[in-house]
Amino acid sequence: MRPVEEQMAILERGAMTITEREELKTKLAKGKPLTVKLGVDPTAADLHLGFTVVLRKLRQFQDLGHQAVLLIGSFTAQVGDPTGRDKTRPQITEEQVLKNAEHYLEQASRILDRDKLIVRYNGEWFSKMTFKEVIALLAKATLARTLERDDFQKRFRENLPIHMHEFVYPLMQGYDSVVLKADVELGGNDQTFNLMVGRDLQREEGMEPQVCLTMPLLEGLDGVRKMSKSYGNYVAIADPPNEKVGKLMSVNDELMFKYLELLTDIPLPQIAEWRKGVKDGTVHPMTVKKAMAHAITEIYDGKEAADAAIANFENVFSNKEIPDDIPEYKLKEGGVPELDLLELLVENKLAATKSEARRVIQQGGVTCDGEKVTGFNLTMPKADSFILKVGKRKFLKVIR
Repeated sequence: MRPVEEQMAILERGAMTITEREELKTKLAKGKPLTVKLGVDPTAADLHLGFTVVLRKLRQFQDLGHQAVLLIGSFTAQVGDPTGRDKTRPQITEEQVLKNAEHYLEQASRILDRDKLIVRYNGEWFSKMTFKEVIALLAKATLARTLERDDFQKRFRENLPIHMHEFVYPLMQGYDSVVLKADVELGGNDQTFNLMVGRDLQREEGMEPQVCLTMPLLEGLDGVRKMSKSYGNYVAIADPPNEKVGKLMSVNDELMFKYLELLTDIPLPQIAEWRKGVKDGTVHPMTVKKAMAHAITEIYDGKEAADAAIANFENVFSNKEIPDDIPEYKLKEGGVPELDLLELLVENKLAATKSEARRVIQQGGVTCDGEKVTGFNLTMPKADSFILKVGKRKFLKVIR
């Protein structure tokens, strides 16, 4: 294995906290592969770049020769992690969780070395627990300690319900670490409380406590809120290359440096040099942003696709051209004097929902042959075809 300081330099890249740093160095110094756990509750099928931040850290442990364990919360996902929530998560069925897990693993395999990855499901042990064993687990935590959580405190102050099963979740996540004998657990920085419970439970079992390494939450394309499908500010792993590049080129100049550090393998000295160049005016931000968008797209789609997507971006947005390969939509025979624009955008996947379509139109983000659309019903142009543009990156050719 590589020297400890060399491993630490790799593992500390982008990390927000390491509890405890010296403990991690001691574990690494033993020269044996560490068991590194990442727990995920697959409550949705598609992964976006926000999820990849911690997956990439797990891959770094793999590349350094350690044993990565991806723990699928087949049981805990049915309970629902209360972290960061101002209301109880809706519960989902085991069937939904397992179906989502298949898609999750398929996409996560673009980052992780699947041949060297251990995948476990916590339904293996939780589904077999007796009520007596559940009570014994509950006895290892106090209500006062659990109420220290910011999200619970906020709900308590605002007289919002906190259901009993939500109190159990951190204990379940911690118990996973006991079962897996984790040396290190990874998570987002919002998971610190849950990860620390794992340390406590391992100590009670006479085990050496795990080191908790947390990664920052990734802001979405708006640069304000965390990346989320519900906010519409996300870049999905499965997005086509042109769409990935188009979305990534829309981030602000400061956020692109965070994306470079957390989402690419570009060396930190190079990123620092670019940051300095942008600040003193010797490097144009667009140059750096293209490098960032290309590097991320190449990871998931390959160099050839990334090259083509950057070239397409330059043609469409730098040269103000309309792409050649835009999708087409043929109107039904007979036609109508007006089109339901909300329905059209959703049907052609230019907006995820009618609410999103309505918001984009109200914000002036939809044009028809270059003219801004202001209403939700579009008066049909006289031409045989016309081009709808939604936002900066999406086009649709409508044919009579």
